[in-house]
Amino acid sequence: MKKEEMILISVDDHVVEPPDMFRNHLPSKYLHDAPRLVHNPDGSDTWQFRDVVIPNVALNAVAGRPKEEYGLEPQGLDEIRPGCYQVDERIKDMNAGGILGSICFPSFPGFAGRLFATEDPDFSLALVQAYNDWHVEEWCGAYPARFIPMTLPVIWDASLCAKEIRRNAERGVHALSFTENPAALGYPSFHDDYWRPVWEALVDTDTVMNIHIGSSGKLAITAPDAPMDVMITLQPMNIVQAAADLLWSKPIKDYPNLKIALSEGGTGWIPYFLERADRTYEMHATWTGQDFGGKLPSEVFREHFLTCFISDPVGVKLRKDIGIDNICWEADYPHSDSMWPGAPEQLHEVLSEHSVPDEEVNKMTFENAMRWYHWDPFTSQISREQATVGALRKAAKGHDVSIRALSKHDHGVSGASDWQNQMSKATSNTAGASDD
Repeated sequence: MKKEEMILISVDDHVVEPPDMFRNHLPSKYLHDAPRLVHNPDGSDTWQFRDVVIPNVALNAVAGRPKEEYGLEPQGLDEIRPGCYQVDERIKDMNAGGILGSICFPSFPGFAGRLFATEDPDFSLALVQAYNDWHVEEWCGAYPARFIPMTLPVIWDASLCAKEIRRNAERGVHALSFTENPAALGYPSFHDDYWRPVWEALVDTDTVMNIHIGSSGKLAITAPDAPMDVMITLQPMNIVQAAADLLWSKPIKDYPNLKIALSEGGTGWIPYFLERADRTYEMHATWTGQDFGGKLPSEVFREHFLTCFISDPVGVKLRKDIGIDNICWEADYPHSDSMWPGAPEQLHEVLSEHSVPDEEVNKMTFENAMRWYHWDPFTSQISREQATVGALRKAAKGHDVSIRALSKHDHGVSGASDWQNQMSKATSNTAGASDD
């Protein structure tokens, strides 16, 4: 398959929320107390909510900037591409990058929306629903053939979370963002019956639970003075832990149709992980009491888990050992792992190197995503001929994708421990959240 003929759907991108996102969706009695974007005297921008200040307005949103400016910056909206927070500009960036569809994870509320947990349950629920309404109706609704909608959970209340899943499924949403480790956030673990209403709602509505690396705010580091490279290298280990936690959990056995996406976790580790899981089952199930109904853990994994990769040559090489129907592609726009706008070139190089046949390319680049998320942009909105890398880039002719230095403010993050602290604040904000 030629590069220009590929169709790309990214199952992991990110949105930087615009300042006016609550205006049309939060009841007027709450607007005064809603999170707000504050422009500070030093020129930086920060989201502020009660006593919580989100330390970075656009965590790692460095698309279009030289690598010398990578890191936790930018500190202000003036340091990021407009496509990070303006939907019309995002579509232009997607076209220029040859990307048809996108799932956009949240930024300032954290991947599981814990920032919105307050001592007032009505206010908390209103915030989550306002965020979800903005995301579904304004961000995704502006271009329904280009975005797969994904909503925030009511992380502090399993029953309300189930109701919110069902509310959004009624309007075609089949993706939920969640945390890789609820226990790390002070909530019951995946092994606790507390979450039963959530599992039932997910299965009843064919909704995929999307677990993003770092969503617990507990990134793997070896020591506070370790080089930043250590932590960046170990980032996928968070998703490995989540995969093991869930694979051996009771819900996987109780709900045959439960679907879980391991977001931004890569795929190269999966063949060994499955081999290890099968070996663990063979050697220890007799005394641990595990029972997969005559199946191996690796078989059960392929029934329940969706994985994704950016380029991942090892994962592409071992794709049959992972499960060709369990792999999707991601762009990670606008973060520093993203290959935007050159993703098609780098992806095509990897696929060609391993002689991946066209039918397998199609599964990994768009068909699996459409099937898992019950999303079809071709029904009436767009034709397949208009959806290819070549056609989208033709539509983006003249759009500026040049690499430019945008840093305008001081940036103080220097080591792994600093990164860990800021990631923890940005992904697992407490804001008075309950620990029960």
